[in-house]
Amino acid sequence: MTVEALARPSLIGNQEFRDAMALLAAPVTIVTTVDAVGRRRGFTASAVSSVSMDPPLLSVGLARTSSCHDDLLAAPEFVVNVLAGHQQDVARGFARQGQDRFAHGTFAEWPGTGLPYLPDALMTLHCRLTQVVEAGDHVLVLGAICGTRASAPGKALVWYDRAFHTPG
Repeated sequence: MTVEALARPSLIGNQEFRDAMALLAAPVTIVTTVDAVGRRRGFTASAVSSVSMDPPLLSVGLARTSSCHDDLLAAPEFVVNVLAGHQQDVARGFARQGQDRFAHGTFAEWPGTGLPYLPDALMTLHCRLTQVVEAGDHVLVLGAICGTRASAPGKALVWYDRAFHTPG
């Protein structure tokens, strides 16, 4: 073994990583788009974060095994719906496979795009896909922010310690 190899720490196991990440509070979002034939597609995501102020960019972590993986990567635009505390059922519905996810929540179309969004979400971000970064068993989808919408003031829905919470 080289001196360099001895100096590098070993990687932790999957369960240890999951346990650690469970204690990192994250926003709960629904990412929506339309596929090549105009069908609405979407999934629940908590791996969403700002990346850059200039230009305004965010990232969305997307599992390679997600049923929306191919459609999101092929779409030129998408919407990130930041959920409010009262939208736990919407988050759960979009996290399940094998059902009509859009049966949960009342969706509208972002003007001029046909993209579905939740008008009663705490905030929505209309994004143009700019880059996809390979990252282990996920990809990071980078989106340039084209527009935002905020609903009435409220409290965000967050994922912490393997459960939904609404802070304060």
